Amino acid sequence: MKSLQAYRFALDPNDAQLAGLSRHAGAARFAYNWGLARVKAALAQRDAEASYGLTGDALTLVPWTLPALRLAWNAAKHEVAPWWAECSKETFSAGLDQLVRGLKNFTDSRKGRRRGRRVGFPRFKKRGKARDSFRYTTGAYGPATDRSVKLPRIGQVKVHEPMGALTGRLADGRARLLGATVSRTAGRWFVSFTIEVEREVPSSPSRRQCAAGPVGVDLGVKHLAVLSTGETVANPKHLAGSLRRLSRASRAYARSKPASVGRRKRAARLGRIHARVAHQRRDGLHKLTTRLAKTHDTIVVEDLHVAGMVRNRHLVRAVSDIGMAQIRRQLTYKTRWYGSTLVVADRWYPSSRTCSGCGWRNPSLTLADRTFTCHSCGLIADRDHNAAVNLKHLVAASASETENARGGDRKTALARQVPVNREPGTAQAGQTGSAVPPRTAARQRLTHDS
Repeated sequence: MKSLQAYRFALDPNDAQLAGLSRHAGAARFAYNWGLARVKAALAQRDAEASYGLTGDALTLVPWTLPALRLAWNAAKHEVAPWWAECSKETFSAGLDQLVRGLKNFTDSRKGRRRGRRVGFPRFKKRGKARDSFRYTTGAYGPATDRSVKLPRIGQVKVHEPMGALTGRLADGRARLLGATVSRTAGRWFVSFTIEVEREVPSSPSRRQCAAGPVGVDLGVKHLAVLSTGETVANPKHLAGSLRRLSRASRAYARSKPASVGRRKRAARLGRIHARVAHQRRDGLHKLTTRLAKTHDTIVVEDLHVAGMVRNRHLVRAVSDIGMAQIRRQLTYKTRWYGSTLVVADRWYPSSRTCSGCGWRNPSLTLADRTFTCHSCGLIADRDHNAAVNLKHLVAASASETENARGGDRKTALARQVPVNREPGTAQAGQTGSAVPPRTAARQRLTHDS
């Protein structure tokens, strides 16, 4: 199976290379701002011409596509940027490409072709405020040795860790290099290589090593994840562990003089703390999702309404520190890598309110109730573990949304639009959704025996 994959490495440049990296990032930002100014000027001219009654081909053409912007840049670069030869031509193309993507996102958002929040019109980038990055797609770039990379116009730059995992695949032809993105995060420069790799996916569960059966994964705040097997993954709370240092750094930054050297130093320290928390969270989530995708044939998770959960001022910090959306995103492609299956339960399925033994439902269960007690069969279980077991049962019922081999969402015929009792924290109040049909008596006995 061919798939796109990225390898990210931290760079260790010298002083001259640091200046070159900053110069290339500034060139990409300059091209972006130049293209945006040209687009806005053309739009203003077009509106003025339309006010005079001009229509059709008489109106000014707006350079909205990447080829049009590249053509205009090549014609004007000698005047607007006489220093352009000091940087790679790919840098300017990368800046214009970022602008085109922003314009496309704006158009798709207005026409309803883009999900999520509405995207506004692109704005100008300011040095020190925008993220420094540029990209190579052509030229002599890529890994030079196992501990260095070659970047056009910058030279051979050392990396902090060996790149054997990438260079080995490129050497034997198992991967093809598509591009390289150089970016700066919290004062450190990174290079990310995008490759097309040929992965060997097991054709059957019997060929997978240590493959277990299906598992339900209930994500939460108290615990990062509770599995239907009884395993509890502790919540590391990386942000909570760094709040003391973060508060001190924030106060020091707020008290510093604007536009001073001290303010830049305090801003850099604040950024390093945020980056450390993000790296810790990313590392823990990758380890968890990789282990689940390798050791289980089927993984069932909930379609949580995270955007609604973070609107709760009491939960916003705890929910944001977990990264629930990242867990589902990583499981989506890792299950395809390792031959397992990801099942996404319906958002309206009351996993915590339903008894995993007999199917009885407790509509009065609240978030404060951490123990589920069944009034029908007498089952007493932890709330999160009961929800994880219910998620595991959805595999047999097939009442779910499944990620197919191509990554698309496929809704089953059993997902019907009927009113249900909303489970706290899974969707907005006052709405209805799909529910799972009642279990048959035989399946209830099978579930209770297990």
